[in-house]
Amino acid sequence: MPNPPRPRTLLSRACLLTALAMPGTAWAGSETYQLDPVHTRVLFSVSHAGFSQAMGTVSGSTGLVEFDPDDWSRARVQVSVPLERADLGDAAWNKAVAASNLLDVKDHPRAEFVSTRVVPRGGDHFDVVGQLTLHGVTREVTLAVTFNQLKRHPLPPFRRTVGFSATTMLSRAAFGIDAWPSVIGDAVQLNLQVEATRTREELAPAAAAPAAAETPPGEATPTPTQEPTTP
Repeated sequence: MPNPPRPRTLLSRACLLTALAMPGTAWAGSETYQLDPVHTRVLFSVSHAGFSQAMGTVSGSTGLVEFDPDDWSRARVQVSVPLERADLGDAAWNKAVAASNLLDVKDHPRAEFVSTRVVPRGGDHFDVVGQLTLHGVTREVTLAVTFNQLKRHPLPPFRRTVGFSATTMLSRAAFGIDAWPSVIGDAVQLNLQVEATRTREELAPAAAAPAAAETPPGEATPTPTQEPTTP
């Protein structure tokens, strides 16, 4: 007759089951990756008075991605984007975009995104739904994400690296950024290119999604009397 499990063995098993059941605890098979701020870029484009799509980039994003490549539905993402690094290729436009009547980077220096759920779309495609806080306003957005690859990087220090591409469309007015309507379009197309490397750091436990903030009545962004000089 086999020996019954020892009390210490039973305790170890109980602790393991409890840990796996805790919210925010990494599940078996999941790994955490830290965004590479050099090789992660946010490309944004917006209509320039209907003549063309003005394009800019933001570098230096930080954050963590936690996922199991065999179960994308449980993946989690936390990203912080430094808006003061928005670059449209022209010093005058960079200054205008950073001003208080647009991005207002003095009071709102970063955009923050926290995922709430992931919806697999088949193959290497899925939607990442989450809360985006921009200009002091929080709204739900959906990123259409493509998983590019996961492997050891070919250059030293040969870290395990993952890559993603993502797109979404925002209304800048929905985030209280509505100045220069005759020059700057409302629809902003975002294209994200993301690289992240394996880390032992873990995401904070998932919290309940905050309610989307609304711009208080009577506090609409003021429209300046003079539009920025176009490049």
